Amino acid sequence: MFDRTRLPFYVIGHKNPDTDAICSAIGHAALLRATGEEDATAARCGDVPQRTAWVLEKAGMEAPELVTDVRTTAGMICRREVIQADLSDTFLIAYRRMLSSGVRCVPVTDATGHVHGILRYIDLLELLLPNESQEMAFRTVRASLLKIADTLGAESLGAPITGEDEEDIILLVGASSQNSVNARLKSAAKDGRIGRMLVICGDRPIVQRYAIEAGARALLVTGDNPIDASLTKLAAEKGVVVLTCHHDTASCSTLVRCSRTVRHVMETKFITVAPSEPMSRLRKRLASEDQDLFPVIDPREGTMTGVISKSDLVDPPRLRVALVDHNEYAQAVNGVEEAEVVEVIDHHRLAGDLVSREPIRYLNEPVGSTSTLVARKFVHRGLAPEPGVAMCLSAGIISDTLCLTGPTTTDLDREMLKWLSEIAGIEAESFTEQFFAVGSLIATGTAGEILNADRKEFTDDGHKVSISQVEERGLHGFGPRREEVETALRQLVARHGYNLAVLAVTDVSRHHSIILAAGDPDILAKLPFAPVDETLFDAPGVVSRKKQIFPAVSEALQHAK
Repeated sequence: MFDRTRLPFYVIGHKNPDTDAICSAIGHAALLRATGEEDATAARCGDVPQRTAWVLEKAGMEAPELVTDVRTTAGMICRREVIQADLSDTFLIAYRRMLSSGVRCVPVTDATGHVHGILRYIDLLELLLPNESQEMAFRTVRASLLKIADTLGAESLGAPITGEDEEDIILLVGASSQNSVNARLKSAAKDGRIGRMLVICGDRPIVQRYAIEAGARALLVTGDNPIDASLTKLAAEKGVVVLTCHHDTASCSTLVRCSRTVRHVMETKFITVAPSEPMSRLRKRLASEDQDLFPVIDPREGTMTGVISKSDLVDPPRLRVALVDHNEYAQAVNGVEEAEVVEVIDHHRLAGDLVSREPIRYLNEPVGSTSTLVARKFVHRGLAPEPGVAMCLSAGIISDTLCLTGPTTTDLDREMLKWLSEIAGIEAESFTEQFFAVGSLIATGTAGEILNADRKEFTDDGHKVSISQVEERGLHGFGPRREEVETALRQLVARHGYNLAVLAVTDVSRHHSIILAAGDPDILAKLPFAPVDETLFDAPGVVSRKKQIFPAVSEALQHAK
């Protein structure tokens, strides 16, 4: 059974995150940890904006973990404590390991952790029952004498065993009459096979002598039966290895076959997977494959990090995520459809495409900032955030409400900002001045950074829309950048197939925006802002994407039909 606590639990905002998205994730993750969700981790699915980075530094907080996909991967759920066989393991060692562990399939690795094959329980039978029907195939064992001695627990007499090289050894059980055994040994000597023969017998001194005199490769004396010292001396002179063990003759015949190594029957053509591969993709790729166990291979080192089995593909566990500052898949981190969304905290319109298997906690209220809602959750639980977390939540409110001056501001925003400011030890107005004084994106950012630093994608009545917003202190820097940014905006429309894409450059000190738009000319003509030219519009008093810009865009989409 997979332990789902191994999977991360991410609290994450929307793509192209703004200060509220990142700071509300930090705040809510802290609240969840304080109320028992120890694995809750703040995350982000985009770069940290310059102003947000300033807030984090001032608050002494690390930037949330960058997460670009929340699909469960092979690396997340693979079993890392793996029962495996070594290339040099004998049949007996592998069999006992698999039997004691209750597994039917294991990877075969070398000392460095590289996988060379897959060994199935049924494959071991091939070592005992070869496919060939000829007598010689049944009697021939590819093994080393050292492995045979180890498997039998045998003592070595006569000529010493040198090296661990495997060789083709022909078994001859000396259970027939003395004459019959002698005749077979002479026949083997005549055919040049005597040097490959292992003669197995018990308390039969004459048969023992025949084997040594004939120059057999080795003599195995079973049942703890003795061998005369003169025969041992003769064996040393003729280079015959003598092994003695306590097993009976029948058992020894089987155990000798069990001394072969698994490399001879493992499957060397096998499928591996990368740790980063999503389980949803693997389910499609591997479902019809005739392989039960799949090694997970580190692409850099080439070594095995774990294994997944066919049963893991049936209903793999899903990552848990809590979404903050958004409630629709179009704005969410990649792979959210395959994650387990356990909670949503937001202050935007309902989009309608978020679905869940089970009931979830859902908080959506018309306030100025998601950070406001997170702060109130602290209050309701009788908790207070750490000063650094309080400063982050304060910044989220200040950013989204323009320090309580924007049209989305509510009494709850005012109440929470006052409470958080006291905990954080900041003065809101001074903090606001410093916050908006940090770097001008229009002056220093690339066209791509300007469009993507705070961009949200919407679907409205079948139309795909992108709305970017940049907050500045003054609009004077936009003119020199217009042509460059407008070109990038048109490219964005073409690349994503948007019906409309707009960029709002907002002067937070004067509550005044200019709107640059690209897309369907019929829609542009219906935008309810004062046109400067075909693609640029003046929008005094417009500062809120949620409450002013998006409703205006939605109205234009309706009228352009």
